[in-house]
Parts: sequence; C-alpha cells; structure tokens
Amino acid sequence: MLTRNVGHAWTMARMPVTFGTCWKKRPAPGVALVFATVREAPLVPLADREERICKALDYHLKAASESAWWWTPRGLRNRRRLAELRDRYSRQRCFVMGNGPSLRNTDVTLLGEEVTIASNGIFLMFDEMGYKPTFLTVEDRLVAEDRAETLNAIDGTQKIFPRDLSYCLKPDPYTLYVTFSRDYESFPRVSDAFDRVVYWGGTVSVLNLQLAYHLGCDPIYLIGFDHSYVVPDRFDSSPVITSAGEDPNHFHPDYFGKGYRWHDPEVDRMEAGYHACRDFLESRGVRVYNATVGGKLEVFDRVEYGALFSPER
Repeated sequence: MLTRNVGHAWTMARMPVTFGTCWKKRPAPGVALVFATVREAPLVPLADREERICKALDYHLKAASESAWWWTPRGLRNRRRLAELRDRYSRQRCFVMGNGPSLRNTDVTLLGEEVTIASNGIFLMFDEMGYKPTFLTVEDRLVAEDRAETLNAIDGTQKIFPRDLSYCLKPDPYTLYVTFSRDYESFPRVSDAFDRVVYWGGTVSVLNLQLAYHLGCDPIYLIGFDHSYVVPDRFDSSPVITSAGEDPNHFHPDYFGKGYRWHDPEVDRMEAGYHACRDFLESRGVRVYNATVGGKLEVFDRVEYGALFSPER
C-alpha cells in the first residue's frame, strides 16, 4: 500500500493536478481513472505541486509508520494492556478531574482511595493532593510539547497519551498509547472501543469520559469543570495563544503561565462534546454527575461534592 501511494504521488507530480484533488476522489489503482481526473484539473505551478506532494507524502508516510507500529511487539503489547483495562473498575465510581479554578475550593484529599482520572497540568497539585491520580492523560499537542520534560518524568500513575504524541511523550513503563482520531466526519463522536480508537471532542475531558466508560466506571463524577474562560484579545485568527502572564482559567497561575501556549478553548465546541458523551453514556445506563463547586457547566445533573463522602452514602 505504501509503495502504491508513493508511486501515485509522484505520478501526480508530472500532471497538471493537485495531489489533494486526486486523493479526495480516491481513485483506484487503475491508471485510466487517474488520467481522467488529471484532464479535468487546472494547471498548478510546479513549485506548488511539489510542496503539496511533499506534504502529502510526509502525511502518508507518517500514517503508514503509525499503522506499522501497532503490529510491532511493543505495539501489540500496548494494545493488549489497553484491552485489559476494559471493565477494570466495573460498577465502581470514579472522579474525572477538570483543572478549573474551582479545584482550589474542592477537598481533593478525599480522593486518595478513589479511582481518579486527571489530565494536563494536574501535576502542579500533586503535593497538595498527597497522591497521584489513577490515570493521567494528555491529548493537546501544545501541552505535550511545552510540558514534555515534566510529563515524561512522572511515575506512579498510568499515563495515557495519543500515539501521535510519542515524538515528545516518550514510552516508559507507565505509559500507554491510544489511536487518537483528531480529524473525522460527524463531530463529535464517542468511542465504545477505547483500545481501538479514541475520538477528539474539543477537550481532554472527552477523552477522559471515554476512558471512564472503558474502565466500566459507574457513576462518574466531574469536579473542577468550571467551563468558563478568559480569552485575551488577539490581532490574528490563530487558535494558538501564548500567555503573557499568570493563568486565570485554571487552578494554578503557572498552569498556562507566561510563555506557555494554549488553544482557544471554544466553549461551544466543548459543550457539543459533553452533550455527545452524556447521550452516549446515558444510552448505556452509565450515570454522570457534575460535582463541581460552582462553574457554568450544566450539561450534566449536579450533585454536592461533600455529600458524596457522608456516612449515609
């Protein structure tokens, strides 16, 4: 398959057609169909053709390498370990920890013996927590790149990262990789086969809810889900923001402190992901409650966090 793709790409280099145009039509290996497409396309300057072809080749070579990794001994072992997590905590409650400012008003020390799923810069609270979460996830490329040194050094928790971040989040005994679909049709989607594919949903919390389902957790409680952000004024349309000072949107001022990069959160897109998770989980009889202290997320029914630890529970 790789040979066919490479050969097809360089065939296109000699033709007045963009590689993307042919690829969208997904021509079969048959030459006649390829040439029919070529005759319909407008001429493209050679330099542009070469650039597009190189980008396409790079993309497909990386995709082929990624697919091949899953069939190596390490990849097969990784897949097996992911499968073994299915229903590991069947019918047990778990806590998915967001990173909003309200986490400061939440007694997270109560969760030391609970199943916890946390993400990104939660390590900034490890000392105060007195424990490490059961699972630690990252899916954002900016977080992975900017915090790679710290994330790679963390042990004592099961780290779960997209395989496409392995260039900076390195393999170690505590790390499992997932196939993470970032660009797909019919956004947002939710996976019922976490060991096969996980879908991006506008926030790492959607990954975490897919993980909670895979683990068999029920009910699932959300904390630190403030769902409200202060986004600075910008002079361009780039979704990437570089902080100029302390972070007002998370539990620690250094979370996305000065010099750290972050994406415009696009709350509406996040909320679409939460609605998809709620519908998916409810249809399978899994209960999800928002135990955040305050905040603006109203997709899930609310419960009082403190009441979850009362003797009457």
